Amino acid sequence: MEMSSFLFLLAVPYSFALPLIAEETDKMGNWQFAEKYLSSFYGLPVGVQGTGELQNNVRQKLREMQAFFGLNVTGDLDSSTLSLMDMPRCADPDIGQQHHLKWKKTLLTFRIVNYTPDLPEFTVDLTITKALKAWSHVTPLVFKKVEGGTADIMISFNSRDHGDGSPFDGPKHLLAHAFPPGNHIGGDVHFDEDENWSTDSTDFNLFLVACHEFGHALGLSHSTDPGALMYPFYSYAQGFPLSEDDIRSIQALYGIKMWALDGYSLVDGYPKYIHKLGLPKSVRKIDAAVHIPDTGKTLLFTGQAYWSYDESRGRMDSSSPRSIEDDFPGIGDKVDAVYYEHG
Repeated sequence: MEMSSFLFLLAVPYSFALPLIAEETDKMGNWQFAEKYLSSFYGLPVGVQGTGELQNNVRQKLREMQAFFGLNVTGDLDSSTLSLMDMPRCADPDIGQQHHLKWKKTLLTFRIVNYTPDLPEFTVDLTITKALKAWSHVTPLVFKKVEGGTADIMISFNSRDHGDGSPFDGPKHLLAHAFPPGNHIGGDVHFDEDENWSTDSTDFNLFLVACHEFGHALGLSHSTDPGALMYPFYSYAQGFPLSEDDIRSIQALYGIKMWALDGYSLVDGYPKYIHKLGLPKSVRKIDAAVHIPDTGKTLLFTGQAYWSYDESRGRMDSSSPRSIEDDFPGIGDKVDAVYYEHG
């Protein structure tokens, strides 16, 4: 009886220690996961570092990540930060990307090097073309498919280490990556073949992921706006994928689309690049526009100035631009809507 009691007492502290050891192991695993994540997406220095230096660097990068996603900026590896780290996402970094890289031409070629077995080839073709059109609809860019040789945008499905220095990690986490505009690998888009690709919400939607990656291939970085297509994390959504943030960002690089409607129908030949009208490249948006039938002129208001376009001659008046405040006194130096009636 005494021996049994003794053995029981010895077992008690050991049984309490097991959950503590498991908890510490989980913590160590979480920190190792966080270090790898921050190295991939936030530029955490890799290699041998002193314990104190490493902890400081990790906490600094955690604060950068938390600020990027609008979390509480604590530098601690809390549950909300860990949850974000575990979400499926684009494999491109959130910070340290090249900004303002863009193609110097408007006609870009693309080639689908290989296909995923998850979808029929013609479905992949249609999906890729549709994803590129999402960007061509709001820019002067035109995309042309080629069947061989080297295209500006080379599209492929790959697994794990595929020779570009950015290996995939198997299912469910890193979905795809792209390279910014440039020579050689620049502009290329790679999808992780270990994912299951679909055209709906049953698996990862190829159209939405492709739209995101083509944004990178055209020069865009990740957005901090959760509603933007260029937000780093994957989410399934119906409808047109580009948000106002996405459109503003891509048009800051390539300028904007002018549209012409006849009733509810788009006029043939539109959209057109607004700078074809004679506006300088410094003009990035039009605040308001109005046509004056009596003179045959269309006035384009931007910032504190306006431009007069002669419809019959198809060019800007040589007197443009002119001051809004000088020519239209009393309405201020900027407008956001114009209407013409009775002269």
